[in-house]
Amino acid sequence: MQASRDISRLVEIMAALRTPVTGCPWDLEQDFSSIKPYTIEEAYEVADAIERNDMGDLCEELGDLLLQVVFHARMAEEAGAFSFGDVVEAITKKMIRRHPHVFGGSGADTPEAVKLQWDDIKQEEKRERNERRAMRGITEDFKAGYLGAVHRSQPALIEALKLQQRAARVGFDWSEPEPILDKIEEEVRELREALAAGHPEKVADELGDLIFAMVNIGRHVKADPEDALRGTNAKFRRRFKHIETELERSGETLEAATLDRMEELWQAAKAIERQLG
Repeated sequence: MQASRDISRLVEIMAALRTPVTGCPWDLEQDFSSIKPYTIEEAYEVADAIERNDMGDLCEELGDLLLQVVFHARMAEEAGAFSFGDVVEAITKKMIRRHPHVFGGSGADTPEAVKLQWDDIKQEEKRERNERRAMRGITEDFKAGYLGAVHRSQPALIEALKLQQRAARVGFDWSEPEPILDKIEEEVRELREALAAGHPEKVADELGDLIFAMVNIGRHVKADPEDALRGTNAKFRRRFKHIETELERSGETLEAATLDRMEELWQAAKAIERQLG
């Protein structure tokens, strides 16, 4: 089998990998749940390539993400649920339907009018989705309620931010940042109490409350919590790399270095960053 620019070749490759006896043993034993973490990981690797402005990596990572779509569709086809073609048809139908100002006769010609039109179409789609779910015997609406529009499968920081943003739209929100800082201090005290009591479940609960409050202060000061944490992660990587490099230069290893030695190099890395501005 040869590589190709045609999407059908990728579909054929996945079908071959999932063919019993002649396929790949690893691919054959996978299911939706076991593949889900890889799907999420590939989406993040796409985001990483974008942030690094690496077009070569972006091309490769988009391919890896596309493979995940084909993989899930193949497993669904084997189960008699849907195929990759159904996935393509569904999204093309949705995009055409949601853009009648481009593909139809809608008169929406401003961003505001397009937004109102988009919301109306999504409400109609929601009603149709509920009808389809009812026909399949699925009665529970996981999107019920005002906050049901916020997907539970998002990264927790993003879900917290979107929950707060949606609640704020109906007035359930702090009017200014200062009371949120008081709330953060309250959550820190409760976390200290849970730690002192030695209750792991309570510690986890209070830690979640603290993180939620931190997301809230970020929202109020227009600092996206996901971006803020990514920035801190990058800073941690830089400073730890400095520790590693300096230890290697002096013939030491990470494993043998004491905490005091590593802290000394960490502070040196911070000083260098301050000098560089």
